[in-house]
Amino acid sequence: MDSPKEKKAFSLVARMKSVTHAWRGVCVFFKTTHNVWVQSSCFLFEIILAIILRISGIEWILVILSGGLLIVAEAFNTAIEIDIDLTSPNYHPYARDTKDIAAGAVLLMSIITAIVGLIIFLPKIF
Repeated sequence: MDSPKEKKAFSLVARMKSVTHAWRGVCVFFKTTHNVWVQSSCFLFEIILAIILRISGIEWILVILSGGLLIVAEAFNTAIEIDIDLTSPNYHPYARDTKDIAAGAVLLMSIITAIVGLIIFLPKIF
């Protein structure tokens, strides 16, 4: 790692390369993670419902944040699972716990997203 005195100068080319790597990560995530397609479909349904029901600005923020955070949680879960599979190819209880906790975080975010959706959409539907 570079010491503070050896910091590299800002480079637009290096920044663009970083963005390219990030987009590759997004593509790998969507190609290899089946759950993200279910979550993205639900998120799209939620957005369509929000347009139809003409929700308020604050409600839009909550819908976008909760749905977006669910997909981000799934991305972190996927990254953790890939890393654990690489660093602990044999069964280990800590590896299992790590993967289960990461999956649990996605489950918790799914529940939170569902609750936000119910609070926003149910009164408008009924």
